[in-house]
Amino acid sequence: MTTFLQSLLIALRALRVNKMRSLLTMLGIIIGIAAVIAMVAIGTGASKMISDQIASVGSNLLLVIPGSTTSGGLRTGAGGAPTLTYDDAKAIKAECPSVENVAPTIRGSAQAVYGNQNWSTIVMGASADMLAVREWPLVAGRNLTPSDVEGAAKSCLLGKTVAESLFGDSDPLGKIIRIKKIPFVVVGLLGGKGQSPQGVDQDDVIFVPLRTAQRKLFGSQFPNAVNAVMVQAKSADVLKKAEEEISSLLEQRHRMGPSRERDFTVRNLSEMLAVAEQSAKVMSILLGAVASISLIVGGIGIMNIMLVSVTERTREIGIRMAIGARQRDILLQFLTEAVLLTTCGGIIGMGVGVGGATVVSKLMEWPTLISTQAIIIAFLFSAGVGVFFGFYPARKAAGLNPIEALRYE
Repeated sequence: MTTFLQSLLIALRALRVNKMRSLLTMLGIIIGIAAVIAMVAIGTGASKMISDQIASVGSNLLLVIPGSTTSGGLRTGAGGAPTLTYDDAKAIKAECPSVENVAPTIRGSAQAVYGNQNWSTIVMGASADMLAVREWPLVAGRNLTPSDVEGAAKSCLLGKTVAESLFGDSDPLGKIIRIKKIPFVVVGLLGGKGQSPQGVDQDDVIFVPLRTAQRKLFGSQFPNAVNAVMVQAKSADVLKKAEEEISSLLEQRHRMGPSRERDFTVRNLSEMLAVAEQSAKVMSILLGAVASISLIVGGIGIMNIMLVSVTERTREIGIRMAIGARQRDILLQFLTEAVLLTTCGGIIGMGVGVGGATVVSKLMEWPTLISTQAIIIAFLFSAGVGVFFGFYPARKAAGLNPIEALRYE
């Protein structure tokens, strides 16, 4: 312990003698550590934002949409024809054991009016299970009921953005709004969901009973048709099984023979969203890896300066050896100097990295998440760089011949 303290004091004295050179040597480590912390903070923040957006969509989700159809020699793309019905959705709920909730939907855009306020928004006809499927909180009022849906009631739920745009700070419950000149009573207020993974404001929506949307808002020549059916499986373990059950059931209901192309598509949203989340994590790792190159460059700079220092202090090394210093004492001395340089640079770099991430977050409104674990790893890595790149110069100093070192001019 005494030897180490002596080496530390000698290292501090050596660094004080050449303050400017020590600072410039540390600069590479400072930039490297700052870059790693800032890049990891930005990458982790982006990954967290995507994870939150993915979580806002719901869990264990399958999306059933109309598939391509062929009529008169003309082939339409997916969703080109209304091949799914409300009855299909009810059959999925009743006959697929792996399914927990089912929410058939029909959507369109419309102008919502209250008093002298109006707002263009997405109006979605949905069943009573929609909030359960989307895991969407209700902060006031009540949900749509099965009787609302079957009776085509003129009731609605307002998303947070619509409520603020039409009512400001006042309570919308019980008020009457007009959608396509049809009066609707506001029975519930939805909690905030934020942006979707595609960047769409999920709160800019009005939910109305499915039958109401079909018959009174978006009537067509296919009065029972739906745009899509959102399905929530009972757990992640049975997602694949639920997908198979739905496909088998719809093939039977739509009389799909072996040679006929499916007129529906089942998509595993949970799988797609998990891939997006994994991509964000990989990007965060890549950002950290690219920033780590700066640390290697800084380490090479330290090795170069330490080699110069060994050459300049060859006579000093010879004198120390002549009065009894052992090779391991010389090795420890120069290794301590290298580690001290990188450690000081690491501490300064941590402050610069945290400050840089904060500035980026405020100026560019980009989410950042500063991880204590990342800071500790970066600090330990900086000390490791000092040991790795300082070992060769220290070994070279310890291997000098005392007589030749004393003769060195």
